[in-house]
Parts: sequence; C-alpha cells; structure tokens
Amino acid sequence: MSTNQPVPATQAGGRGAPDARQLRTILTTVSIALMAVIASVTGLNVAQTHMAVEFAASQSTVLWIINIYTLALAALLLPLGALGDRLGRKPVLVAGLSVFGIATVVAGLAPTAEVMLAARVASGIGAAMIMPITLAVITSTFPEDQRGKAIGVWTGVAGGGGILGMFLSALLVDVAEWRWLFVLPAVLVLVALAMTLKSVPNSRETSAHRFDTVGALVSSFAVVGLIFVLQEGPERGWTAPETLISLTVGLIATIGFVAWELHRRDASLLDVRLFRERGLSGGSITLLVVFGVQAGIGVVLFPFFQAVLGWSGLLSTVAMMPMALAMMMASGLAPKLAAGIGARSTMVVGIALASIGMALMALFVSVSGGYLSVLPGLLAMGVGMGLSMTPSTEAITASLPREKQGVASALNDVTREFGTALGVALLGALVSAGYRNAIDDRLHGIPQGAADTAREGVATAVAVAGSTGPHAPDVLHAAQQSFVDGWQQAMWAGSVIMGALFIYIALRGPKNTPSAIADETDPAEAVSAG
Repeated sequence: MSTNQPVPATQAGGRGAPDARQLRTILTTVSIALMAVIASVTGLNVAQTHMAVEFAASQSTVLWIINIYTLALAALLLPLGALGDRLGRKPVLVAGLSVFGIATVVAGLAPTAEVMLAARVASGIGAAMIMPITLAVITSTFPEDQRGKAIGVWTGVAGGGGILGMFLSALLVDVAEWRWLFVLPAVLVLVALAMTLKSVPNSRETSAHRFDTVGALVSSFAVVGLIFVLQEGPERGWTAPETLISLTVGLIATIGFVAWELHRRDASLLDVRLFRERGLSGGSITLLVVFGVQAGIGVVLFPFFQAVLGWSGLLSTVAMMPMALAMMMASGLAPKLAAGIGARSTMVVGIALASIGMALMALFVSVSGGYLSVLPGLLAMGVGMGLSMTPSTEAITASLPREKQGVASALNDVTREFGTALGVALLGALVSAGYRNAIDDRLHGIPQGAADTAREGVATAVAVAGSTGPHAPDVLHAAQQSFVDGWQQAMWAGSVIMGALFIYIALRGPKNTPSAIADETDPAEAVSAG
C-alpha cells in the first residue's frame, strides 16, 4: 500500500499548510529539541569520576546514573510515540520539553546520587516524548518532495549530535566543572520550547480503535529486558542470575508482543505484518547495524586515544569530530543521491564505504602511526554511515501510514537504541577478549601483581606501569600493542558484519525507485543559514 501520502492542506486547529519560511523554522526547532536529547545520552560519560567522588558512589551507581536515562528513553518510545499521534504532536512535544527541562535542572542541582537517579529517569521519560515526535512532525508536515532533505538534517543531528555533545561536555568539564554539563541541554530545551509554542503546527490522527494499552506495556517490558542485558551483561557477567532473568523476561515479552500485535491486527500499536515490506525491514536492520558499529567504534577509539596515545578526554573527543562532521554532511547529501540513483543504491554505497572504513582501521592502526593511522578509516565510516542512515530512516517512516508516524518515528529510535547497546556490548567484548589473549604472551618477566593488573585492561596497565620500575616500558609496550591487536579483531568483525548487511540490502533492500527531486527550497541549507 502507498503510505507516503501528501500532507493535508489543513493542520489541526485550522491553520493552512506551512510555507517555506515556516518549514525552515519547524525544522530548526525539532533539530534543536533532538540535539538536547542526544547530547544528554553521551554527555555524562566524561564526568564519571567526578560523580563518583562528589556522591561517594560506586562505579555501579555511576553507570546506572548514565544508563537509566537510555533505558527509560528506549522503553517508552513506542507507547509515547503512539500517544503523540492520538493526543496531538505539538502538545506532547511541549509536555516532553517541559518534563525534560525541569528534570535537567534538578539533575544539575542534585545533592545526592538518589536524586540524580530520579532526575535521570524523568529526563528519559521527557526524552521519549520528544524524540519520536520530532521526526513525526517532519513526516506529517513537510511536503513529499522536501521530506527527504528534512529527514537528512534530522538523521545528521541524530548521528553526529552525540559526538558534538560529548565534545562540548568534555570542554565544559575541562574549563568549568561537571555540573555545567546540564546547562547545554537546558538552554537547548528552553529555546526549542519557545520555538515550538510559536512555530510548530499541531497535527493528530483519529483512530477507530482504542489505544493498545497491553501492547504498550508488553513492549516496554521487552525493551527494558533486552537492553538491560546488553548494558549490564559485560559488567555483571553473561551468566549472572540478573542477566539471565532479564534475558528471559525480554524474550518472553518480545514473543508476547508479536503474538498480541498479530491478534490486534489493524488495532495494534505496531502492525508487525509490515516487516514483510522491504522498506521497513531493510531500513530497521540497516539502522540497527550502523548505529551498533558507530557505538562500538566509540568504545574502541577513546581507550586508543587516551591510554595508547596519552591524550586528554577533550582532545580525544576532538579527534572524533571529523567522523561526526563527515556523517552530518553525508546525511544532507543522501537525499540528492537517492533522487538520482535510488534509495537502495544509496544505502548500498554507504554500507560499502562504512565496511571499507572499518577494514582501513583494522589494516593500518598502529601505536607508532597514531591518529593518522585511523583517520582515513574514520572519514570513510562517517560518509558511509551518513549515506545509509537517511534513506533507511525515510524507508521506515514511509512504510507506516500517516496516522502512525509517531509509531514509525519511535520504531526508528528504538532500533537505534538497540543497535547502540548491541554494538557496545559486542565490539567492546571483542576488544577486551583480544587484549587479554594478546597480552599474556607479552608479560614474561613482569612482577606477578603488576602483570595481573595489566591483564584487566589497557587503562589499568598504563596506570600500574609507573610502579614497576625498570619494567615500565615493557608493560606500556605490551598493553598498547595488545590493545591494537584487540582493536584489529573488533574492526575486522565489524567489517564482516557490514559486509553481510551490504549483501542483504543489495538483494532485499527497499525498492530502488529514485526519490522525487526536491524543489528549490532546501531545508538542509535553510538550517545552516539560520
């Protein structure tokens, strides 16, 4: 069925269709709101030690402060995205921005770890109201011939915004103190809220069916169970009781959700039958893999920059910027390329470039080569991910009917969150395993205590090296070279995964019909022009 229908001439409230200037303002507004959400996902990563000291908190508590936000966000994306379709996208976006803004201020002033945890949960709830609505506003407001370029801007912010947010967070920690990390998202939310109230039109869709409350609850259990496994499995152990219980709950809830949605059919929260369409299945799998690889690369890169090259957190974040900028630029160019060669061909080119980028990093990374040994691979990865993300996102939103655009956007976001958690768990485990296997043969003659510490990881090896006297150079060399070995193992695995995705999309990707060529109004250029 054709679901990518033209926008109706009248929005909720009787307003006419937005003109070019209004569309630019709408796109700017939702991009700012999205940036606030994305920046809060990664921002606190640079302040772990500061929070541990100030709150006298364990590492486990600190990780929960970071991860509980993502867990709440992912669990509520589908239900709140669906509510946005029914209740009206503008009021839900305003409510989400308000909740998120208040929770951000509370987190910035939190006197204890417990208050911080509660504020982060509330932030995640607000973010789950914001994130799917921002994309749903685009798909329900922009005319079809301009929608692809607007989605390109959205995907660029979603993909590169995390790295930009981490850079600004690292800068604030270096020049001020960690509580200033909450100033950026608070300011962004305040600006987005004012612009939303003034410029974003309301839209809602009527439904002949009652809201799928059972599906919403079961989907939340499924997402929480599976993401908890991916977040906590590496820390607690994959065979720990909590991990196994969570995995069981997640799998049972997932099976129950699919069965219930098939039973509800047209009244379902998410019509799972639509996954038989190439656009929805191909777009979802592509985003899952691409965001997984991106997140996994972050796990590998920061220890390389900091422990192997000896860089500061701020400089390490700056080193990630070329990939983020390449990704954002390619996301804006992807609609034009898709207009000429088709969505599937654009995705295939992007996936191929990303796979080549990982192979380049596996082939050329070295301690002596430093940053320049990985830069070509980073750039290829950034361009490849940008080209593949935009048509994948558009394929997902085009596969669901207009009245389900909040659900479509939420599905897009859930897929990203799953991919991120999966990539961190998988590539992180491969790096750790490769490091431990490689370092054993390089610690001969090193005192037993120092050798045992060095086996725990490259950061601990660098820290303990100074206490080993004349063995310090040997310990450092063993740790750095072993990390490079683990890096290569992870990069080759990522390249193989991207290669498998390349084959799948080439054979079973979205239909390769070129997109409609946009008119002279270019939302991507409009955002940069202010």
